[in-house]
Amino acid sequence: MLKRALISVFNKNGVLELAQFLNKKGVEIISTGGTFKYLKENGIPVVEVSDVTGFDEMLDGRVKTLHPFIHGGILAIRENEEHMKAIEAKGIKPIDMVVVNLYPFFDKVDADITFEEKVEFIDIGGPTMIRAAAKNFQDVVVLTDVNDYKDVMDQIETNGEVDYKSKRKFAGKVFNLMSAYDGAISRFLLEDEYPEYLTLPYKKRMDLRYGENPHQTAAVYEAATGSGAMKDFEQLNGKELSYNNIKDMDIAWKVVNEFEELVCCALKHNTPCGVAMGETPFEAYKKAFDCDSTSIFGGIVALNKTVDKEAATEMAKIFLEIVIAPDFTEDALEVFKAKKNLRVIKALKKPSDKFELAKVDGAILVQSADEKLIDEMKVVTEKAPTDQEMKEMIFGMKVVKYVKSNAIVVVKNGAAVGIGGGQVNRIWPAKDAMERGEGATVLASDAFFPFGDIVEEAAKHGIKAIVQPGGSLRDQESIDGCNKHGISMVMTGVRHFKH
Repeated sequence: MLKRALISVFNKNGVLELAQFLNKKGVEIISTGGTFKYLKENGIPVVEVSDVTGFDEMLDGRVKTLHPFIHGGILAIRENEEHMKAIEAKGIKPIDMVVVNLYPFFDKVDADITFEEKVEFIDIGGPTMIRAAAKNFQDVVVLTDVNDYKDVMDQIETNGEVDYKSKRKFAGKVFNLMSAYDGAISRFLLEDEYPEYLTLPYKKRMDLRYGENPHQTAAVYEAATGSGAMKDFEQLNGKELSYNNIKDMDIAWKVVNEFEELVCCALKHNTPCGVAMGETPFEAYKKAFDCDSTSIFGGIVALNKTVDKEAATEMAKIFLEIVIAPDFTEDALEVFKAKKNLRVIKALKKPSDKFELAKVDGAILVQSADEKLIDEMKVVTEKAPTDQEMKEMIFGMKVVKYVKSNAIVVVKNGAAVGIGGGQVNRIWPAKDAMERGEGATVLASDAFFPFGDIVEEAAKHGIKAIVQPGGSLRDQESIDGCNKHGISMVMTGVRHFKH
């Protein structure tokens, strides 16, 4: 049976209704600072913490609930006679419910305020109380989530108490919250990119219908601090997003943001199937479509500029899962809304990840993001590329970064007309890319050529210029092959494996 509750919340949503309910049930309410004032102004009988402790708040509110009259009342195990005798001897009354939510450090750490001001949003009293209550959850109901208030009121109304299973769940939510909260603080204070413990605060955005396949469960979590393209977007049309949709959106959006020029990326199964520059959104899309008019069906299209009606009308001619762009004209949206399932995504932020993570069984791999494109464009052949070929090389390298290794991209007139990758050797994707990209003049590779076979294949397909990182023990074999066939070759010194 609840007799005393301590309520101290930053977020006041729903707390008045909870306090009114507890008051009607005869529960004594203890409170602090702003919450005490708020409840009192709304007619709730409430006792200030300082009246319980006999000690005024101090240090600008840093010290108010850190007292044995509070924590003894929370931590005493009711079935332990020694505990109960000990608090009774000190005049401490049990506290049966703790309702606390924390200073909004997740929000304030990203705010435009000073370092010292951010430090003041590190909550101390709140975490101490909820951790204590969670440890003693058998005897104390601890609430940190506004969404749990109704459940608790319903249980008390029906059964007169909160059941064990719920109390344990609420306690678990405390430590789930605190792990994220403390993780955000540690990343704020540490200057170590690879700290001893990896603590990444993420909050669930939503459950997903399933994972990569229907028999797999899934959810999407967004960073509790900071921003990001896959966190900060608006869905303007279409059905809910899936696990695969979000993964594909991420890569497609990253591809087009490699460029300042207007670029369209068509993507399927997490791999670009067409990338092209254009003077207008329509031209860029049409060129990307023409790169691989088969694979784009059921795929994702990303543009790095506003989509207009002309482009939207052309896109609407085939089945697409998603169109993602920084904005859409009103008439373009009208075109898309005629297709009720087509997901239209307005991306509010450019990609900003500084690190990439990969889960393996029992561990997580962490690496810095692949942000470096080239060291230098070093011409290693007798023939130098033309200025246009050099531009096409840079275009190709920006695309090849996002193709699974061994990656080959062939380029013609600002379009990746042939893309090959994800094979266990380099010659197969090279042949595949060149066969589908007939007429291409520039070839880009994510890594060095282990043999001269790719150069020989390139010569058969009319390739005029090749760009690759270099670094093979047999580089000279490829250089000699290029000189033999009148092909220019540039080495960048930077590899772009993508597994």
